[in-house]
Amino acid sequence: MQDLSGAPGSESEIAAFRARSGALRQSAALPGAPLPQLLEAAFAELDGAIDAAARLRAEAVPAGDQGADSTDAERRLLRAMFASAPVPMFLLDRDGTVRRANVRAGELLGAGTGYATGKALTAFVDLPSRAAVHSQLAAVVRTGKGRRVACSLLGRDAVISAVLLLDVIDRGAEPGLVMAAAIPVPSRPATAQDAAKDGTKGGAEAGAKAAPAPAPAGDAITPAPDGSATDSSEAIRTVEAITHRLDLVTAATRLLLENATFSESVTLQRCARLLAGELAAWVIVDVERRQRLRRQVVMGPAGADAEHIARVVGGIDPQPGSAPRQVHDTGSSMLLAHAGDLGILGTGPDGVPLLMQLGATSLLSVPLTDGEHSYGVLTLARRGDERHFEIADLGLVEELGEQLALAIRVDRMFRRRTEIADMLQASLLPRELPAVPGAEISAAYVAATDGIDVGGDFYDVFRTPDGWGLSIGDVCGKGEDAAAVTSAARHGIRTIAYWNSDPSVVLRQANELLLSQEYDGRFVTACAALLRWEGKELKVVIGGAGHPAPVVVRQDGRVQMLAGGGMPLGIFPDSEASLEEVTLTQGDVLFLYTDGITEARNLELAYFADRLEDELSLLAGRSPEEIVTAMQALVLEFSANELRDDMTMMVLQAGEPPPPAPS
Repeated sequence: MQDLSGAPGSESEIAAFRARSGALRQSAALPGAPLPQLLEAAFAELDGAIDAAARLRAEAVPAGDQGADSTDAERRLLRAMFASAPVPMFLLDRDGTVRRANVRAGELLGAGTGYATGKALTAFVDLPSRAAVHSQLAAVVRTGKGRRVACSLLGRDAVISAVLLLDVIDRGAEPGLVMAAAIPVPSRPATAQDAAKDGTKGGAEAGAKAAPAPAPAGDAITPAPDGSATDSSEAIRTVEAITHRLDLVTAATRLLLENATFSESVTLQRCARLLAGELAAWVIVDVERRQRLRRQVVMGPAGADAEHIARVVGGIDPQPGSAPRQVHDTGSSMLLAHAGDLGILGTGPDGVPLLMQLGATSLLSVPLTDGEHSYGVLTLARRGDERHFEIADLGLVEELGEQLALAIRVDRMFRRRTEIADMLQASLLPRELPAVPGAEISAAYVAATDGIDVGGDFYDVFRTPDGWGLSIGDVCGKGEDAAAVTSAARHGIRTIAYWNSDPSVVLRQANELLLSQEYDGRFVTACAALLRWEGKELKVVIGGAGHPAPVVVRQDGRVQMLAGGGMPLGIFPDSEASLEEVTLTQGDVLFLYTDGITEARNLELAYFADRLEDELSLLAGRSPEEIVTAMQALVLEFSANELRDDMTMMVLQAGEPPPPAPS
């Protein structure tokens, strides 16, 4: 039988105390353990430890003798008892700040014993219990009487139900310090009745197989006599964590690389959804716009109120002094494993801290930077029932933040280049087609599916001294250099045609103009057509410079492919253009186009050129606008919306001859 006596603070008393405490822990882990009785017994043991400490202080030094050696011995023994106590214990200042924590407290928090020092005890209490613990601490300090308060503590991997024992202790020159002991309340083990309710096997078998209650935090590894760990669960968790982090980085990289939309908002939402799901955390992305940090995305774990909370938090930009603002202003990350300041994310319109609305107790905020420019802040907030953030999480999220910043940079660069290309392309095409007397004209330009460079297609309608002119062309290549050639060709043809009514001469002089500018070997295929009415017939004289031949579609459905020909512009000084003339009557159509139409291919690698005449024949009699719309839809459907080259078309339809000009 164990010795239940012994001198106060003696080695035998301490050994007996440890033995009884170990027996209580083992009993609590057994199926069907009487938890209320065990809890009361634990309280009794703790009270006994406090009484022993008090007796030790009273008896260690005789009255009137306060020798330094005796005092030092007393302190060492008290500290040893505090450090080796079998329950988590905290020594607090009067304001609730942790002055010291013992080994069990460090294990509960998943950190060293010095981690809690300087932090408020309430920082380690889950949000629903935090206010009550704070009030009880204040009452203990005010009244000097001990109290017990049930609460939920933030363990390393989960929230732990516990009872806090709070009492004021006297340390002579420093009266009023508070001792807080956390007694974990084990979960009630499963019983045969529980198994029967769940539809599993009942009776004695279920009771026998019921899992034991989880041990308090810190009991995952049981040290062997030689100090080694006999349980490999911690190592397994470490490997799993490393694997999960690698998988997450890979998934984020794949998500960003597969961003076909090049949309910043879509990128942020997809990345936030990935992080919220994989890290079981609230994800907040704030982006700098016009030198102000604005809330962009709020994404959280699935839940009944998740959407409502996301809307509330998403409607509030980062406030001065909040974590995102501090991180953005300093460029340094912030890790609050246990967020004691509830206002660290700011407050909502109703004055309730956003951290409380998220139900979060752990916070991690990193800058979104590519090393040269800061685009915003990525903040993760985790609830108390999830493991709090650690240094390893900080490294992971910083890496993800850098990847996200690079994605934002690429998205913005792509969008900027697209805007420039669109503006440049718009400058190469007429804003609107002028009204040509006696004819109706419609045109369309569709950029190639791949790439963001400005295309080289152009078309134009312009007045000449003798009537009207049309031009359409295609420059070899894409980009700013090709755009310069496109502009020179389009405006050169328009200008030269004003002084010359022969399309072949117009194209020859345009060729000389391009050669004089030395456009680094870029060439242009083009058609120029001049229109004039002769009675009820519209005469069209067409010059060709290596461009796809125009098509005439009669009102009755007959289709005539013109000869085309000629040499492209900008290659040879003595190149000649082809020349031919067609006559159109009311309802007839002249269809001009670039090779983006004829070279469009389907999945079987067939070319749309083989279908061009048949499709145009079926469109005979329709208006130019209807023909353009229909041809555009046909080519896109044929190519499955994958255009290899820009597609440009212009349709001229002869109408009623205009009245003769007054003489």
